Amino acid sequence: MVTSLNRAVSTPLLYFFILGDILGAGVYVLVGAVAGESGGAVWLPLLIALGLAALTAGSYAELATKYPRAGGSAHYATKAFGPAAGSAIGFCMLAAGVVSVGALARAFAGDYLRALVSAPTAVVVVVFLAVLALLNIRGVKESLGANVVATLIEVGGLVLIIGLGAWVVLRGDADLGRLTQVGTGGHGVVAATLAGAVLAYYSFVGFETSVNLAEEVKQPRRSYPRALFGALLTAGAVYLLIGVVAGATVPTDRLAASSGPLLEVVRLAGGVPEGLFSLVALVAVANGALLTGIMSSRLAYGMARDGLLPSVLAKVLPGRRTPWVAILVTSAVSLVLALTGEVASLAETLVLLLLVVFVAVNAAALVLRRDEGEAEHFRVPVVIPWLGLASCLLLFTRIDGSVWLRGLLLIVPGLVLAGVNLVRARRAAAAPVGTR
Repeated sequence: MVTSLNRAVSTPLLYFFILGDILGAGVYVLVGAVAGESGGAVWLPLLIALGLAALTAGSYAELATKYPRAGGSAHYATKAFGPAAGSAIGFCMLAAGVVSVGALARAFAGDYLRALVSAPTAVVVVVFLAVLALLNIRGVKESLGANVVATLIEVGGLVLIIGLGAWVVLRGDADLGRLTQVGTGGHGVVAATLAGAVLAYYSFVGFETSVNLAEEVKQPRRSYPRALFGALLTAGAVYLLIGVVAGATVPTDRLAASSGPLLEVVRLAGGVPEGLFSLVALVAVANGALLTGIMSSRLAYGMARDGLLPSVLAKVLPGRRTPWVAILVTSAVSLVLALTGEVASLAETLVLLLLVVFVAVNAAALVLRRDEGEAEHFRVPVVIPWLGLASCLLLFTRIDGSVWLRGLLLIVPGLVLAGVNLVRARRAAAAPVGTR
């Protein structure tokens, strides 16, 4: 029986996959929130977030080429610390996906939609998530062409903003002095920059899901690091330019108050219909929410099928063969989160959950350092995982207590589940062979 996956993914395809994953909806909705935390120098927390994300990306590059297997973070945690840790990390990834869908649903109901129609936020969120769930249940076929089109629309919108911002600067209507304004009334330079970096970190996540493709990459040792760091640097360059033009062209208080911050650049530049750009932004938000929802429901289904979650989540719809219970449950949790939290707080919750995952990955890179793994795998200097671990701990300290509370409500069930699975595994191992 053939059990390995087909190695058919080339370096360029992997690069565009990672780039499309990173260049999602985050920057469309969070630039204003970053400005509210850090001031007009929006580019600075984006730059810091890029550097911090690159450290953990180094650990992922080593582990993905050392163990080119589907499973990603949970697989590394299991190999380094055992199945209980792998179960907990898998649950955190699932929770992060659910939170991300909630944040994007809330973002969809913001200023971009209001530029087209007026509707109550709660109604929009409910309808949006219901439509996504129905599409998911029906069986969304993700063709490469559709993903490329969606990514091109997202990138095209960002390139448009950079061009419009440059036009505003050239005609003399921008205030370049704002690009050096760091800090707010409530925070000094360092605290404000780090607070903004926590939010900006959300814009760079996505690269962690690409490790699940490592088993299908033609030459993972050569291709994966190139594609990963190339995509991360490309996204970083685009985001930095967005931060510069948004911070220079839009007054900081106006930028911070908007849930559609890039729309403010369009309004100040003129020449482009607001509705047209709003549609581009809404496509980016909806596409990100749909793909993340698909990932979350399939992860829940897979964990249930492996006995890590209640078996009811593994039920599939006859005919369509889609995990309808997992879809409904994950969508319901996203709905509760979207109705009870703002975009910024949900983004911080997502970052908190992913930081837990990233701590495990950086620690696994250190623990598994002496394990041979695949021959001639990519290696980073040992200081990189240590710095990645330190960066996660640093960002932990900048997350508000209310976000910790929301995050713990999602993390604790994962820890309980890990404990239950550990007890079950030990009992199964201790049971006589004939009774297992």
